[in-house]
Amino acid sequence: MINMFRFLQFSCAAVCVAIFSACGSNRAETLTSADDDVFFADPTIINLDGRYYLAGTQESNPPGFTVLSSTDLQNWSPASADTIPNLTPGEKVFGTKGFWAPQFVPTDSCVYMFYTANEQIALAKADSINGTYIWDGTAIDDSEKNIDPFLFTDTDGRHYLYHVRFDHGNFLWVGEFDFNSGHFVEGTLHPVFRNDQPWEHTLAYESDPIMEGPTVVRLGDKYYLFYSANHYMSPDYAVGYATATSPLGPWTKNPENPIIHRNIVGERGSGHGDVFADNDGNLRYVYHVHNSDTVPNPRRTRIVSMNIEKPEDSSLPVKITVDSATIINPSGI
Repeated sequence: MINMFRFLQFSCAAVCVAIFSACGSNRAETLTSADDDVFFADPTIINLDGRYYLAGTQESNPPGFTVLSSTDLQNWSPASADTIPNLTPGEKVFGTKGFWAPQFVPTDSCVYMFYTANEQIALAKADSINGTYIWDGTAIDDSEKNIDPFLFTDTDGRHYLYHVRFDHGNFLWVGEFDFNSGHFVEGTLHPVFRNDQPWEHTLAYESDPIMEGPTVVRLGDKYYLFYSANHYMSPDYAVGYATATSPLGPWTKNPENPIIHRNIVGERGSGHGDVFADNDGNLRYVYHVHNSDTVPNPRRTRIVSMNIEKPEDSSLPVKITVDSATIINPSGI
């Protein structure tokens, strides 16, 4: 496996330098149940100083996000007993419903959280990963509906916000993001790609074409975009990836997609997650699955290790697969 811990440390440092000055529904889920699984959909995990932090789409009253923490990826508890949930509707928080798909972006002086509410991308910040997240109550782009944000910061400090927009279906878009204005850089917003692989739109559940849940990492001089396809209610909800030599594309899809699917990991509706590095420097993917073979909701959280295979020709992308023998079923409160 490629050791990614140093790479992700560098990437985080780039975020810190670049944005330091800026600091000064039917998808609802329950947190846990009697069987002790963690029930976060659209999950994200970040590794900070050897401790893992997890958030995701959940059902709560009031709505919002609760941050969990763990040292072993198996056992999770609230990151702060004094702040539950860590983000909830209010005067300085955008949105009243549909709090989906959060992402942590840490800096030297605060932690940002990108998320979806009211089918719009929003941004909040806290003094620490387990603090209370607030912002000025505005959406990043209210020109049309947009969801599932993921901010990627390149080694040059430039930020790219991947997300989903609606057009008789869900489709991936990207634009360069300016933290000073809180908006996309003019002229950079464009579609990523469309559904053109058979696995991306199966007949197992009737819906418009759907692509969502983007995550981007850089390995060497290439960019790897992980995404999910099919409706989340479909048993064929799954994960694939594409590669590019620029964060704005063009992208080439892995011909062996999907890399996470019910036939690979053994549970239906497996998708929409995030890539992170564990304490050994190896890549893992956190995702959700259906509650059971017959009921999609509330969705359960899962974690799986990723295999990185280097080709003999270094100009080619690495091959990425997952190891189903390493799947973790996180447990919590």
